[in-house]
Amino acid sequence: MSSNFQTIYIIIAFLVSLAFAVVSMPFVIAMCKKNGLYDQPEARKVHQFAIPRLGGSLFMPSMAVGTVSALIFKYGGVSNDFVVSLSTAMMAAGGIMIYLIGILDDLKGMKAMHKFIIQSVTALFFPVCNLMINDLHGLFGLHVIPIYVAYPITVFVILLIVNAMNLIDGIDGLASGLSLLILCSFGYLYNNLGSPLFSIISFSLAGAVLGFFFYNYFGKINGRKIFMGDSGSLFLGYVIAYLSIKYQMTNWEVFEYRENSFLISFSLVMLPCFDVIRVALGRKMRGKDMFEPDKTHVHHLIMATGLSMHQTLYVILSIFVSFCVLNYGLFVFGVKMSLIIFVDVVLYSLLIAFTNSMRTE
Repeated sequence: MSSNFQTIYIIIAFLVSLAFAVVSMPFVIAMCKKNGLYDQPEARKVHQFAIPRLGGSLFMPSMAVGTVSALIFKYGGVSNDFVVSLSTAMMAAGGIMIYLIGILDDLKGMKAMHKFIIQSVTALFFPVCNLMINDLHGLFGLHVIPIYVAYPITVFVILLIVNAMNLIDGIDGLASGLSLLILCSFGYLYNNLGSPLFSIISFSLAGAVLGFFFYNYFGKINGRKIFMGDSGSLFLGYVIAYLSIKYQMTNWEVFEYRENSFLISFSLVMLPCFDVIRVALGRKMRGKDMFEPDKTHVHHLIMATGLSMHQTLYVILSIFVSFCVLNYGLFVFGVKMSLIIFVDVVLYSLLIAFTNSMRTE
């Protein structure tokens, strides 16, 4: 099938999901206001007023509507060519579980340990479905790794990405803005691989995220501001983890070997993951609980230099794009991946050190 036809299905998925999210969001906002479902201001948070918090609850239904619409146009209805495998069903079940615990946490609250246990169970679905990090593509001189190493590494990375997307959601437009860039990148990459389903899924979720972004970023103007909540950030993290691990995996039966696939997946999730690792280790070194909330995330540090919330958003999105461009450029010039990641760590550390030195509060 020509690339032009594939692009049509991608556009349908994106626009249908976007329209569904935009049209449905006012009803979610009204429901939150009616039932008092607000994110209350606290010392560690940057907002000063109670804001509805279930905006991310539309991510999964919007993505589903967009994906199904595109597939109906693609296949002209139900097709024998479209088969749902057991592994696909398990991954969908994992996404639904993550979504539901996010909803429950937004509505009534959940203990961090309970959420972590459920996240761990859903993370195990990946290697059980033969989806894992099985090749380090030369990182530290390693390539194919044994399954008993691949399993725990995969589960750790999934939990890292899921919680990184959850914890980066601290200012208007940040989690949604980063997710939008990541999802559109994966949508483009999967389309180039000749995998329309994963491209459609990526752009469907991107449409839902963009619909939310309008209300989250501009909602203050018309009194319709809403936050994402855990239902959105956890689901985003799970889908992004899935797309990342599937893209980098070496499996000749699915995709041909790509030398840069690991680096691409790493680059797209690097910034939020670096942040959550730094914050967790910093808390541990200060003798605090690694999961104890504070104001040490990168967006807090940048805002402490005197920048506004929106200026901070632009800075972080620019940093994300800069790292991606830098890594791609270094790879094109033949720099080894281990050295590229070392450069990333050094530059990120310098960025944090510079930001701390510029703090005005």
